[in-house]
Amino acid sequence: MTAMSVRRAAALTVGAGAAALGWATLVERHWYALRRATLPVLAPGSRPLRMLHVSDLHLVPRQEHRIRWVQALAGLEPDYVVNTGDNCSDLEAVPAVLRAFEPLLEVPGCFVLGSNDYFAPTPKNPMRYFNLSHERGANLGSTPLPVDELVAGFTGGGWTDLNNRRTRVDIRGLDVELVGVDDPHLDYDRYEDVSAAADTDAALTLGVLHAPYTRVLDGMSADGAQLLLAGHTHGGQLAVPFYGALVTNCDLDRGRAKGVSRWWPGAASAGRVGGALAEPYRDRGMSPSGASWLNVSAGLGHSKYAPARFACRPEASLLTLVPRGAEPIS
Repeated sequence: MTAMSVRRAAALTVGAGAAALGWATLVERHWYALRRATLPVLAPGSRPLRMLHVSDLHLVPRQEHRIRWVQALAGLEPDYVVNTGDNCSDLEAVPAVLRAFEPLLEVPGCFVLGSNDYFAPTPKNPMRYFNLSHERGANLGSTPLPVDELVAGFTGGGWTDLNNRRTRVDIRGLDVELVGVDDPHLDYDRYEDVSAAADTDAALTLGVLHAPYTRVLDGMSADGAQLLLAGHTHGGQLAVPFYGALVTNCDLDRGRAKGVSRWWPGAASAGRVGGALAEPYRDRGMSPSGASWLNVSAGLGHSKYAPARFACRPEASLLTLVPRGAEPIS
């Protein structure tokens, strides 16, 4: 290769890198998407339910475009809203978060908390996400957030606090059993305190958690929860086209970094479920009868210290729940 060829290749590489960085920081992180799926999780004979799953807003008060996009989700007219945490990315974010969710607080819903509801973000070396042994929360020296104010705003609006709690709600005439845990990423989860066999009289048992650590997914699935909802992963946030997420920032495999898959006790050792671009419901026949459905949201935001997304659009999920035995569709 000649010196001129080397210089040309170097210039092209630098140009491609600059273009990718510009796309990730200026375009894709603002390119919000609504992902839809239909899941057969309700008891036979139940009427369909429309469930909106939102996660990882990571809001800074000045982000009006994101606030307006979340407010507009109320126009979908969901029957129920599930918020899987990490709402804040700034010490002053709580009033803005409550303003973003204000129209959705008119809809019945529930929530659990993530680490970025308890602690403000701090600058981190991206390589830390490849090693789960790194310090978190208070151990990282992070500044506490006004989490009590956030919880009061959500519960005052009528949403159910599901942090380490099990309860029942009526959703459009359907008896739904809810079970949730506080953030497993901070080791705040206490699933053993709320574990119980899913009530066969309920139309649905729904498990809710922020970070999809396998210990909690296994417990909820073993107890018979038909649907599990989580966030935290950001879908990898900076993904590789045609390959997918590089990390999940927990012990969930990269193949499930976002979207819908099946989960059962032992799923973690069964290997990847397809790839990032695989058909979303493909499990290659590995899942046993009665396996839970798992939806991991890629989330709507990012830390204010990492304002980028690449090959992984920010998203919310609108899940249409139908009786078991129906065929799932994307």
